[in-house]
Amino acid sequence: MIEIERKFLVNSEAFKEDSVNANRIVQGFLNTDPLRTVRVRIKGDTGFLTVKGKGNDQGTTRFEWETVLPLKEAEALLKLAEPGVIEKIRYEVPRGKHLFEIDEFFGDNSGLIVAEVELEREDEPFEIPDWLGKEVTGNPKYYNSQLSKQPFKTWEK
Repeated sequence: MIEIERKFLVNSEAFKEDSVNANRIVQGFLNTDPLRTVRVRIKGDTGFLTVKGKGNDQGTTRFEWETVLPLKEAEALLKLAEPGVIEKIRYEVPRGKHLFEIDEFFGDNSGLIVAEVELEREDEPFEIPDWLGKEVTGNPKYYNSQLSKQPFKTWEK
């Protein structure tokens, strides 16, 4: 139930060549309090309800609990979400013993591409692909819960 991950910007679409899977995701937040976020997500034809706790000082580690929901229940809960539903395609790209999940955002977050890699421990080494850019781990503006409130299109370039 503890998630350890690092997050990076992506500097090219070259990752798509190595993608082994891609899924459309629609998600909204029932609660965006930084101490506990509650997310409802539809990925393909499956729903998920996820609760995440506050991250550590580096933003790499936090509590995460998730359960599968029937699609109809997820759709009903999504209607209760706070304003700012997120739409994205998630690509899965294996590198060594790790799997990068790369989110290409659409709608108000169009133009933003972010990669995450889950680790077993904070100092675990991993292969760094050429398309991986600046690390943004722990930067709240890149959290999906914040992108739902302050979308990428509103940021000063």
